[in-house]
Amino acid sequence: MQTRLFVSRPARRTAAAILLGSALAAGGAWQVGALQTSGPPDAAAASLPSLAGTIEQVTPAVVNIRVEKSVRAEMPAGPQEFMRRFFGDRAPWPEKWRDWQPVTGVGSGFVISADGHIVTNHHVVAGAREITVTFHDKRKLAARLVGADPKTDLALLKVEAEEPLAHAAFGDSGEVRVGDWVVAVGNPFGLGHSATAGIVSARGRQIGAGPYDDFLQISAPINRGNSGGPTFNLKGEVIGVNTAIFSPNGGNVGIGFAVPAALANDIVAELKANGAVERGQLGVRIQHVGEDLAESLGLEKPEGALVASVDPSGPAAAAGLKAGDVILEVDGERVVEMRRLPRMIAERDPGRTVRLKLWRDGAETSVEAVLAAMPAGNEVAKAGAPEGGFAGLDLGVADGRVVVAGVTPGSPAARKGVREGDVLLSVDRRAVETPGDVEGIVAELRTAGRKAALMLLRRENRDRFVALPLDTA
Repeated sequence: MQTRLFVSRPARRTAAAILLGSALAAGGAWQVGALQTSGPPDAAAASLPSLAGTIEQVTPAVVNIRVEKSVRAEMPAGPQEFMRRFFGDRAPWPEKWRDWQPVTGVGSGFVISADGHIVTNHHVVAGAREITVTFHDKRKLAARLVGADPKTDLALLKVEAEEPLAHAAFGDSGEVRVGDWVVAVGNPFGLGHSATAGIVSARGRQIGAGPYDDFLQISAPINRGNSGGPTFNLKGEVIGVNTAIFSPNGGNVGIGFAVPAALANDIVAELKANGAVERGQLGVRIQHVGEDLAESLGLEKPEGALVASVDPSGPAAAAGLKAGDVILEVDGERVVEMRRLPRMIAERDPGRTVRLKLWRDGAETSVEAVLAAMPAGNEVAKAGAPEGGFAGLDLGVADGRVVVAGVTPGSPAARKGVREGDVLLSVDRRAVETPGDVEGIVAELRTAGRKAALMLLRRENRDRFVALPLDTA
């Protein structure tokens, strides 16, 4: 099984592979891009390290995983509508569309302890009735689920073996550099143990997987069935857990993503100890601080996480945080960008007191908050929509509130996602009750030389701040 990221038709054109040729340079030197050698290409190839030793070392610790699941089969839309139209609630549904149907899935994993603990992806084993692990020597053992963490897509299994098992160790993914060689071993398409090689293409990749988006991008080919398998460095250490691929066509195009070992090691240790992962929760909704919002807030540079709204029953409310605060530090650690805050909070245990440095009303202040436990399925700090604009809005009043009555096409407001029906709660953190209140505050800010006004909008019970450019009508 493999998570796949699909792209739209226009984007597919940019995903096409580009083949680069080689040319014979003057003086008899071979040139491929910027790489030059004193001899033919075979000489360059001969200087590359052999990966055979690494693959031989790590393969015994890699396993293939087969799962049996049950899913509710659904009748296709056409027959379903036919049966409902003529029989109503008493439709004689065929047996195969009334029962749970067995489904088989495959994936990969790797042993991390001699006593049989195995790491894989959560999506490989989610909902499994039976899990069977096949080792490199063709042995098959039943496995049980110790625990899983959907937020990072990691799971821990356990098998009972008669003798100590070959196992792999996590390496330091923080030392990995772009360009380092890596080896991926797994079970692509259920074919069995297969090894591929490539390099680390990028670090810190965001692919929209959730609040802990921080993947290694690798060029070693991985496909469906490689999910949960390891990515090794040349020392045979696991530096990542293969999780997803970018694919415009369902096949490998040389862009794969792995959960870094630094994160996976901590998650696996907690699953082993507790069967689940406990995370701290602050109870805020946050959004990115861009250039215009930073200027509106009086910040020297865009950094931190802007609090868009506060859960009235959460730790942030109890600590006195308010919408419009910018969280700059957690326990002295700088929040360089918004996406760092969810992980910083989640890494701390519930019940822990954290000290938050805030930017509020043009000055720094500090508060302390006691973190709550994150409920299952919730996020530590939900990321709000990106900052928006104000120019080009028509305002009105509905139910005693200032609302957006219209948005001029092509205006700053339209380009930044403001919609008709949005409720305008405040301008420059001052509550507004009429369009006249808005006009008065905007005029005041223009007189003071401000370039933008900070506005708080509400849509479907979700609040977000936007920066209003004041140099346009």
